[in-house]
Amino acid sequence: MSELLRKKDIPTLQREAAGDTGLKRTLGVWSLTFIGLGGIIGVGVFVLTGVVAANQAGPAVALSFVVAGIASAAAALCYAEFAGMIPVSGSAYTYGYAVLGEFFAWVIGWDLLIEYTLVVAVVAIGISGYINELLSGLGVGVPEWAASAPGGGDGGVVNLFAVLLCLFIAGLQIRGIRESANFNNAMVVLKLAIIAVIIALGAFFVDPDNLTPFFPYGIGGVFTGAAVVFFAVFGYDTLTTAAEEATDPQRDLPRAVILSLAIALVLYVLMSLVVTGMVSYRQLDTPAPVAVAFQEAGLPWVARVISVAAIAGIVSVLFAFMLGAARVWFAMSRDGLLPRWFCRLHPAYRTPYRPTAILGVATALVAGFFPITAVAELVNIGVLSAFIIVCASVWVLRHTRPDLPRAFRTPLVPLVPILGMAFSAVLIASLPPATWLRFVVWMAVGLVIYFLYSRRRSLLARGELGIERDQLE
Repeated sequence: MSELLRKKDIPTLQREAAGDTGLKRTLGVWSLTFIGLGGIIGVGVFVLTGVVAANQAGPAVALSFVVAGIASAAAALCYAEFAGMIPVSGSAYTYGYAVLGEFFAWVIGWDLLIEYTLVVAVVAIGISGYINELLSGLGVGVPEWAASAPGGGDGGVVNLFAVLLCLFIAGLQIRGIRESANFNNAMVVLKLAIIAVIIALGAFFVDPDNLTPFFPYGIGGVFTGAAVVFFAVFGYDTLTTAAEEATDPQRDLPRAVILSLAIALVLYVLMSLVVTGMVSYRQLDTPAPVAVAFQEAGLPWVARVISVAAIAGIVSVLFAFMLGAARVWFAMSRDGLLPRWFCRLHPAYRTPYRPTAILGVATALVAGFFPITAVAELVNIGVLSAFIIVCASVWVLRHTRPDLPRAFRTPLVPLVPILGMAFSAVLIASLPPATWLRFVVWMAVGLVIYFLYSRRRSLLARGELGIERDQLE
């Protein structure tokens, strides 16, 4: 039993992180923040704001985002403490390894691998509708066979745009972290600029009568809505996986976590107030509620602008979660829990190119040949589990190692970690049976690998605590 709970030494991790890890340190606070924003703000800003208003909260959907943001912030503050204290690739996997032990680290790392991969596939699938709509508006038709996966539309053979996008993002990340981060920065800036314009323009068409009654579903509706939109206010965890590529991780990672969530939350609240103020919340139960609001205002051309922002949003979400999956994979293989063949860096680009290439091909196949409904129902449990691990680890470490230097300290411990764990546990319990089935099957496979391979092959098991840099070349 004791070998399952063997832990990494935090001071050793800190010394290694301060040295040459083999990865290029090029990411500043804003590049890290944009990775977080890329993971948080996706198509949901144009969908959930209206759909939740129509079905759960009414105009008070803005408060639903505030409640969800407070719950998500509890986990974000815990992530910020760890990011400043243990600036090592792997995020929740590494934090769990240092505090709770190897077995818990394996469980969360193994689950995050499939979770991040499925998120990439889901958002890649979602791009087709927006690209098709944009091209149609420009007079360019997309062949039916290339517009969707089998079962996802009439005559669909492959979701071609989703396939190409997954492969493009993987190739870009292999090429180098600076180049890929610059591309992601451009996509996030474009997305934020368009969202800001939409909010500013829509504010001129707000009718106060549409905001009354503000609580048509009561206070309970606000909290029900918060549970639904919670999935739109996480994604900042992806930026912590790039800790070893940050120029000053102990300073910048905590700032980036908090900044990305704060900026995203402000935009979600403002978008909610504008959309529900433009039209009655009863009219917003559609796949494109923001576009409907502007069509009612006599501005149908805004739908094209929304498509551009949605495409930029999808690309940045793809970037964030593929980066996260590749870095978790890299960290697990570097620790010996997976074959160390995967952690070798590209000789020229200094990136973990092998897991990135495999992820690119795997997500392209899933996104290209499976309809979105078959994939979307499988996501979320891994990220919520990671939240619980991180929050619990902060609480435990405050008692066991209060002497450790912390660049950022989570306030109100244990209240904040308990809030983060409780909200995550409630959401996990509400996930559909298909998600739990996938979780059980995936974890069963993972446990077989751990007990037959990883338990004896890890660096801790072999007494090799340091990272062998020459083996990463």
